[in-house]
Amino acid sequence: MGVRNSYLSEHSLIFAHRGANREAAENTRSAFERALNYGIDGIETDVQLSRDEVAVLWHDRFLSKLPGLATKHIDDFNYAQLSAMDFAAHFGQGARAEGIMRLQEFLDTYRKRCRLLIEIKNRDWEARARHEIKVRQTLDMIGISHGTAIIVSSFDLDSLIYAQQYRPGFPLVYNFETDQTLADAGRVLAEQPFLHGLCLPIATLNEAFAELLRSQRKSIAVYTCNSDEEINKALRLGADILISDLPQKALRMRGA
Repeated sequence: MGVRNSYLSEHSLIFAHRGANREAAENTRSAFERALNYGIDGIETDVQLSRDEVAVLWHDRFLSKLPGLATKHIDDFNYAQLSAMDFAAHFGQGARAEGIMRLQEFLDTYRKRCRLLIEIKNRDWEARARHEIKVRQTLDMIGISHGTAIIVSSFDLDSLIYAQQYRPGFPLVYNFETDQTLADAGRVLAEQPFLHGLCLPIATLNEAFAELLRSQRKSIAVYTCNSDEEINKALRLGADILISDLPQKALRMRGA
């Protein structure tokens, strides 16, 4: 294996996937705080846009985790309406009620406490104009990049190209789908050399992918590593960022 990129630590960094989402409702303050209690290296979260263009944290296409909203989307509601909903209700009885978190609030609270990986959820169902609003808002809220303390990712390559044009030099990671191949990776990296790296499904990561990314001094992130086999694979192949629903388990295995 090649030498790790100099801007990263000597071991895989453990990122909590939407916070400690097995212990509290994902993408809520409770989940983030629980993850930080374990001493994780970073938090991964997701950004969407309310109908009135407020950047908020939510992963799913639908609001099916909320009672009676199975066919509704984040952008069906203004921020004021979203903030009145309980986004922890799906986690079960006893969960403290929590409104949706704004991206600005998340950044203000956590950017000085750990690394951040912010995925912009730009998909085909939204107008391109809203994609670009989301990119601009995210980068404007983050401000000038300071190394790799905050990284932005997306499954939408056009959004990352737009982000590079809007804020040249900002660390941007392209998220791979499960059907994308090593040849796809080679082509994307050749055509878009600005990319900081790729975020791969753990099933996709292998020695050939690792060697390709290392040879071009690109970072390797992997999702979502929960089983012993998955975590060990990411550690063995030298992933720079290991994203897990079980960050405490990944930290323990890294330490061992």
